[in-house]
Amino acid sequence: MPKMSGAEIFVRALELEGVKHIFGYPGGAVLDIYDKLKFSDIDHILVRHEQAAAMAADAYARVTGKVGVCLATSGPGATNLVTGLAVAHMDSIPVVAFTGQVPTYMIGNDAFQEVDTTGITRPISKYNFLVKKIDELADTIKKAFYLARSGRPGVVVVDLPKDVIREITEFFDKEYKNKKVEIRGYKPNLKGHIGQIKKAAKELVLSAKPVLYVGGGVIASEAWDEVRELSELLNIPVTTTLMALGAIPYDHPNYLYMLGMHGSYAANMAITECDLLFAVGARFDDRVTGKLEEFAPYATVVHIDVDPAEIGKNKKVDIPIVGDAKLVLRELIKEVKKLLKKYPETQEIRKKWLKATQRWKEMYPFYYEPSDRVIKPQYVVEKLSELTNGEAIITTEVGQNQMWAAQFYRLKKPRHFLSSGGLGAMGYGFPAAIGAQVAKPEATVIDIAGDGSIQMNIQELATAVQYNLPVKIAILNNGFLGMVRQWQGMFYDKNYSNVCLSVQPDFVKLAESYGAVGLRAEKPEEVEEVIKEALSIKDKPVVMDFICDREEDVLPFVPPGMALKDMVLPKYKKKKAIKKVV
Repeated sequence: MPKMSGAEIFVRALELEGVKHIFGYPGGAVLDIYDKLKFSDIDHILVRHEQAAAMAADAYARVTGKVGVCLATSGPGATNLVTGLAVAHMDSIPVVAFTGQVPTYMIGNDAFQEVDTTGITRPISKYNFLVKKIDELADTIKKAFYLARSGRPGVVVVDLPKDVIREITEFFDKEYKNKKVEIRGYKPNLKGHIGQIKKAAKELVLSAKPVLYVGGGVIASEAWDEVRELSELLNIPVTTTLMALGAIPYDHPNYLYMLGMHGSYAANMAITECDLLFAVGARFDDRVTGKLEEFAPYATVVHIDVDPAEIGKNKKVDIPIVGDAKLVLRELIKEVKKLLKKYPETQEIRKKWLKATQRWKEMYPFYYEPSDRVIKPQYVVEKLSELTNGEAIITTEVGQNQMWAAQFYRLKKPRHFLSSGGLGAMGYGFPAAIGAQVAKPEATVIDIAGDGSIQMNIQELATAVQYNLPVKIAILNNGFLGMVRQWQGMFYDKNYSNVCLSVQPDFVKLAESYGAVGLRAEKPEEVEEVIKEALSIKDKPVVMDFICDREEDVLPFVPPGMALKDMVLPKYKKKKAIKKVV
C-alpha cells in the first residue's frame, strides 16, 4: 500500500491537477510542503511579498485560462494574500490559495502566527476549507480545483494545519484522477433554457437598434469567437467592459470600444439610444452604468450569465438566461440563422443603426492634445501599442494609467489585458506582469504603471531579476496620485490634499540596484527610442520612467451620479485636427 505524508500528497495532487507553476513564500507552518516541493515537477516562483504571489497567480490564470496557484504560511503570510485574493474574487478569476496553519490542537489558542484564515477569507472567496484530518486532504484539493474553475470561476482557499501535512495515509494516483467530484447543492447550470434562448434570438433579429454589451464572462468562457460571429451575422455594434477588452479586436468595424465612466462617446451613446441591450457575462457594475435608472432607458434587456445571482441584481432584466456564455451563444446563433430566413428585412434597419454608431466613432474618438514640449501619457501608451503591433500582454496598475491603457492600447487578442477591475487594487500590475511572463515566456509583457502604484509592489523587481523575466514596466510619472488628483481638481476646487508625491526614488537607479535595466524619457522625442531599447532586451526586466504632463486628465469622464450621456469630453480642435487614436 503506497503511503505518503500530507506534504507529499499535496505535491502529488497538484502535479495530477496539471499545475506547472506555483507562486509563494515559505514560513514555519509550510516547511514540510517546501521540503517536498523542491523535488517535484512544479516550478516554484519565490515572490518577495505574499500579496504578489496571489496577484501573480491571478494573472497566470487570466492569461492561460487555467487555475492559478499560490502558497503562503500561516498568520501574516495568509493575511498578506488577502488583497490579491480579493482582486481575483471580484473579477471571477480561478485561483486556489493554500495557507499554512498552526496544528489542529492549537487552533483557537492564539498560538504563534495563528489567524482565522477561513473566517478572514470567507467574504472574498467562492469557497474555503480548513483541512482537519489527513484522510480529507486529497479530496479537499480535488474539490478546490473543481470549484475554482467550474461555473462562475473564483477563489478557493485551503487552510492546512501543520500536523495534517505531517501525518501519513494512503494515496493512489489512479484513484485521485478518476474520482468524480460531487458537492451537495453545487450544480452549475451551463446549457441555458432553450425557450429563453429562442425568445432572445427573436428579439435580436427584430430589433432596430441592438447593442452587444460584453463583460469578463466572455473571456472566462472563451466565447469571443461567438460574440464576433453574432455581431457580424446581424450587423450589431459591440461594446466591452474593462474586463472584456480584447474579446473583439480594436479595429473591428462593429466595435465601439469600452463603455462606462471613461468609455467612448460612441459606446455610451449607443447604450443610451439602443432598443435592445444584449448583455453577455457582464454584471452591470456602477463604473459601467453610471446613473442606473438612465442606463439603456429605452431597451429590452437580455442577460446571459452563468451565475443566476447576477441576473437582475442591479438592472431589471426582461429575458434572463442562466448558462455558460459560449454554450448559450452557440445555441443562440443557430436560432438566429433560422430566423433570418423568415425576417430578412431587418438587416437593412440594423445597417442604418450601425452606420449611426460608426459616425459617433468618427466624430468623437479617444483624443488628447499632442505636445512637442511635454510627454503626454496617452502618447506613451500609443507608442507602446504601435511598436508592439497591439500584441503585447498588457497589465496595469489602477487609476489614470489603467484608463489610458484601456483607451489607447490597441488590443488585438483576448487574454492580453490584465487589470484589477472590480477591486481597483493599486500594486496589481507588476506582480501580474510576472505571473503573465511565467505563463507565457515567449510573450512581450508590459506593465503600464503610475509612479504611485508601482511603489506598492516594486520589491518584485528582485523576483523578476532572479527568474530572468524580461517584463517591461512603463511608469507614467506625473508626480501625483493621478486619479485622486483629477477628482480633487474636478470636485474639490483643486485642493490637492496628500496626492503630491514630492519625494520619489530615482526609478532608473532603483532598477539598476536590483540588477534590472533602467531607462528614462523626459522629452516627447525620447519616448520611441526608450521603448525600442526596452523591447530589445530579452533577458532581464526593464523599467522605463516617462516624465509626463503633471495635470493631464482622463477623458471622457462621466461624473458620479450622472448618466452615460452626460460625459465630460476632451476639447476637440477643428475636425481635421482630431487625432484618431483608435
